[in-house]
Amino acid sequence: MTLYRLQKLLYELNRDPRVQEAFLNDRECLLAEYRLSDDEAEAIRSDDVGKLYILGVNGQILMHFAAWRGLAWDEYIQAMKEALAKHGQVKAGIYAAVEGGEGGAI
Repeated sequence: MTLYRLQKLLYELNRDPRVQEAFLNDRECLLAEYRLSDDEAEAIRSDDVGKLYILGVNGQILMHFAAWRGLAWDEYIQAMKEALAKHGQVKAGIYAAVEGGEGGAI
């Protein structure tokens, strides 16, 4: 998994109007620059906030991306809950399950 590059893309989308413009104008070209896994790229393509959470994106980065893409706070929280139910535990990052425990901060 390329979690660092995924989070870097989201961080830059949250802060840089030029990256936002590139995302809106040619998402595929922008995604190619970050060399994401297929799962990561698909989650970005479809604005799948829940899947991004399961892939390990930090909530501080993800909540700003979710808001930029139009999700209200309660929709953001619900997306993460639904993703946990659909995909299972968080796979990487600080919310990942450890030692057989449950991952997920919500």
